[in-house]
Amino acid sequence: MGASVAAGRKGSGRRRRGTPRYGAMAEINMTPFIDVMLVLLIIFMVAAPLLATGVAVDLPQTKAGPLNIDQKPLAIAVDDKGQIFLMDQPIEIGQLLDRLKETAKAGFDERIYMRASKTVNYGRVAEIMSMVTSAGYKKVALVTEVEKK
Repeated sequence: MGASVAAGRKGSGRRRRGTPRYGAMAEINMTPFIDVMLVLLIIFMVAAPLLATGVAVDLPQTKAGPLNIDQKPLAIAVDDKGQIFLMDQPIEIGQLLDRLKETAKAGFDERIYMRASKTVNYGRVAEIMSMVTSAGYKKVALVTEVEKK
């Protein structure tokens, strides 16, 4: 017999078709953004070790610390098989002397870093070092790893 009091009020449970129950949401949904960032983080964590290129050389260990270098130095590497690499490019021993003379950017005072596997014959390393000095370079540094305690 009586009429419902709540029938005419807004929010009574009855809605008109097409009108939203709540107003516009003014917040940014962060969940998709965080998901994308985590996927990118995983991709970069997997890809970062693959970017380090060079010749795989088993270096001897010493107690000397690392050097601070601003530019990419001139480097010679000798792998386990005795193959010679100049700036990560394979080269024959007969061409080494000519290529060293060509790559003298800052004159012959530039330091050359030589990396050789610890299984390479000492005579082979000495032969390559003598070629470097006969090309006119005065500073040859042997690269080693820091001893792990």
